[in-house]
Amino acid sequence: MGAPTSSLVLKSPHVRPPPAPAPLSRSHNGNIPPVPGPPLGLKGRGILQNLKGQGQTRMANLKPYHWLKLTRAVQGSLWAEAQKSDEAATAPDFDISEIEKLFSAVNLSFDSENNCGKSGRRARPKVEKVQLIELRRAYNCEIMLSKVKIPLPDLMSSVLALDESVIDVDQVDNLIKFCPTKEEAELLKGFIRNKETLGRCEQFFLELLKVPRVETKLRVFSFKIQFHSQVTDLRTGLNTIHSATNEVRGSTKLKRIMQTILSLGNALNHGTARGSAIGFHLDSLLKLTDTRSRNRKMTLMHYLFFIFVLAEKLPELLNFPKDMVSLEAATKIQLKYLAEEMQATSKGLEKVVQEFTASETDGQISKHFHMNLKEFLSVAEGEVRSLASLYSTVGGSADALALYFGEDPARVPFEQVVSTLQNFVRIFVRSHEENCKQVEFEKKRAQKEAENEKLKKGVYNEN
Repeated sequence: MGAPTSSLVLKSPHVRPPPAPAPLSRSHNGNIPPVPGPPLGLKGRGILQNLKGQGQTRMANLKPYHWLKLTRAVQGSLWAEAQKSDEAATAPDFDISEIEKLFSAVNLSFDSENNCGKSGRRARPKVEKVQLIELRRAYNCEIMLSKVKIPLPDLMSSVLALDESVIDVDQVDNLIKFCPTKEEAELLKGFIRNKETLGRCEQFFLELLKVPRVETKLRVFSFKIQFHSQVTDLRTGLNTIHSATNEVRGSTKLKRIMQTILSLGNALNHGTARGSAIGFHLDSLLKLTDTRSRNRKMTLMHYLFFIFVLAEKLPELLNFPKDMVSLEAATKIQLKYLAEEMQATSKGLEKVVQEFTASETDGQISKHFHMNLKEFLSVAEGEVRSLASLYSTVGGSADALALYFGEDPARVPFEQVVSTLQNFVRIFVRSHEENCKQVEFEKKRAQKEAENEKLKKGVYNEN
């Protein structure tokens, strides 16, 4: 046809030339208006015109540089200067192929020359994983999963089978910590793209979400793993307390020692307000070392048990600590702790029963879980009933021990009773050892004095 449109426009007499640019002037506030931006052909010239490999029509998807860009070049700034043609010409040249190689958002495939391969085939690009879960939580979750050496589906199968040989209680408790929240579950359910593109944490959450009431099931599994050791420890503690109370109350030697102390105390306190006592508080046993003789070398404990009373009149009482072999172990047990453990065990079993009932309608996914839980409950319920009965008996025995010494269990609890008795035993044994050393010392001194006397007599006879 005719000439190009641009030529026609330039030659047309009806088209007015563009007006001349307005002269520079200051606004009312004294500021110089900004310099107009460069023509479109010059914008970004420092980069776009200096990229090598311009034969490529489109750059690969690159990792972003998270800057805050300026939308206008302020007059007098370096960016305004950079828009000038002479400044743009000095911009460095960039090799676009190198940029794509170094900063591609996905792993680019290269031929055999770059990958040292022999086939010349290109590797498939690695798909970027989609992360929906908060970054730090996902990172910690993946650390936890790295310690589990089986695939996620197999892991959940082991959990549902209550298989303790595959996963231990610490790992189960970690799984509980990383059960998806309600918000995370909704986020994953709303993801409609290919699930294969999700990160490992998200994949793990999806496996968990396949199981109804997954967190409850994990807690049941944790309870089952720990049940035997917890019951054993609890029963051991209860039996220790039961044995200690029976040994103390059944010791006739301890009873005679207490009566002897009462007689001595009344003799010392005769004629005072402390005299004519029918008994004494248990912690008075620890005050036997407070009363010393006039020469400060002997305590009431030494006098009472070893020199004048027990060693000469009641020597069979010296080994009374052997009557109470469980006493020391009992001092290391807190009834409050046993009560908490007993309560936790009972409540834990209740939750197991609740989940056992609920899982009955879960369908095939909980079939093995329900079956194995039924087997566990057939043993566990009997164990807990037996344990609860022993706990009730021991609680009564602990209170009875305080009453045996005339104390109020509310004011002087079991722990205080056994602690006082154990301290009394230590003082008793230490005083006995000190007395034995003193007796041995006196014996050697007497022998030495006798030998010296003998030597003196020999010298006297010679003279």
